[in-house]
Amino acid sequence: MKRRTQLVIALSILAIAVRLIVINQPYIDNWSWRQSDVAAIARNFYANGFHFAHPQIDWADDQPGYVGTEFPILPFAAAIGYKFLGVHERIGRMQAVILFAASLPFFFLLVRKIFGEIAAVWALVFYCFAPLNVFTSREFMPDVPSLSLGIIGLYFFLRWIDNEETKHFFTAALAILLSILIKPPSALLGAPLAFLAWQKWRWNFLRQPALWFFAAATLLPSAVWYWHAHEIAAKFYPHHFFGAGGVRIENLSWYGKIGKQIAISSLTPPLFALATVGILAAKSTMRARVFGSWLAAMIFFIIVVGYGNRHQWYQLPLVPIAAAFAGAGCAFVASKVPQRRAKVILSILFAVTFFIFAFAWVRPLYRSPSSAALRDLGLELKRVTPANALIVAADNGDPTGFYYAGRKGWHLLENEGIYEGEPMDSAQAIVNLDKLRARGATHLAFTFNTVWWLDYYREFAQHVDATATLVRATPEFRIYKLHPQTE
Repeated sequence: MKRRTQLVIALSILAIAVRLIVINQPYIDNWSWRQSDVAAIARNFYANGFHFAHPQIDWADDQPGYVGTEFPILPFAAAIGYKFLGVHERIGRMQAVILFAASLPFFFLLVRKIFGEIAAVWALVFYCFAPLNVFTSREFMPDVPSLSLGIIGLYFFLRWIDNEETKHFFTAALAILLSILIKPPSALLGAPLAFLAWQKWRWNFLRQPALWFFAAATLLPSAVWYWHAHEIAAKFYPHHFFGAGGVRIENLSWYGKIGKQIAISSLTPPLFALATVGILAAKSTMRARVFGSWLAAMIFFIIVVGYGNRHQWYQLPLVPIAAAFAGAGCAFVASKVPQRRAKVILSILFAVTFFIFAFAWVRPLYRSPSSAALRDLGLELKRVTPANALIVAADNGDPTGFYYAGRKGWHLLENEGIYEGEPMDSAQAIVNLDKLRARGATHLAFTFNTVWWLDYYREFAQHVDATATLVRATPEFRIYKLHPQTE
């Protein structure tokens, strides 16, 4: 027992240390666009007053840019940190690391309670080092904080089911409430919570006043906040609600790509294979259905929110689910191997194989050439444009350039403030650009991902030459100063 406790502590310390590598890295990794929006909201809280209920982004011309978002406790906390420490990327990233660390003992105890100690140790290994979790838990995004709070809430709910202690009930309710506020898909935790209630009371769980109070306490505040966020998006330009449009069922090939991504790069093949073994081995275990019901809810979510699941981090809750079942799979395999020496050799071989796969898949995520170019563009815009400049950026809808420029503006093409994609032809690009010039745009920028527009759309390129002056050109970007539009 003492040796396993030491192993768990060592694994936890190593997992946290891995996430502290380049913790102050600029937002130049694969998900820079999502982080840049969250970071912009944090900086706008800091710069424009701490108006918690009115989060602001940067790509809404000279308007305030209020948008509907998740409960913005993370950018708000980062803004408070900026007040004392200055604006640094590590402040936002550290929130995910801290809450990931907080989840570790509760995840271990949850799995140990359901599958036993051997399974729990292996599950912790997989949870700590699955590529998707390693990367996401050092990003300035709400996903890992929400998941971590959800795991904590699930553990304390299980404790309450077992002993009905009030402190466990209220701790579970608070953790689940914050989890859903920070990320609404965490409501899927209702599946394992409902299963635990049903397991104890069968259908009489519907007559338990405590459960109705729990549901109201965790869901009603979230409903109030997201109603408010919807109203903000409806009232203010650019009328944007984060996550809107994701609920859409796609074709089979779409889901095939998501499934391949989950099995290979999010979890790694060894983890996916062992999780499958664990599911089969534990199918007759009643408590295993805690994770089984969560898995069923996640599969339903991936199908119904098919378009939204183009974002890899939407599948993050699959990591603890797969880790738990893989831990059970390891315990099952260990029970079939009688010799201790053979168990040790198999454990080492499997752990090394898993770590090799995990490292190979997570490493490329840390730097994106297009995100790095957008940061360089933003820093140059900050240097060569006045503070009140309004930028039109052909940036594929990625706000990283706006964030590092500290400037307002629009994505090109733009429709009611929202990025509309690439032009169909020169005429569409010209009309869109002239509309933004009429609204006060002062500069136009391209990155190496979009400068090809000037070769492909010849009439548009001629229009740019006639209405703008080239200010700066590098292999990574081009910046033009737009001429004032005449009547």
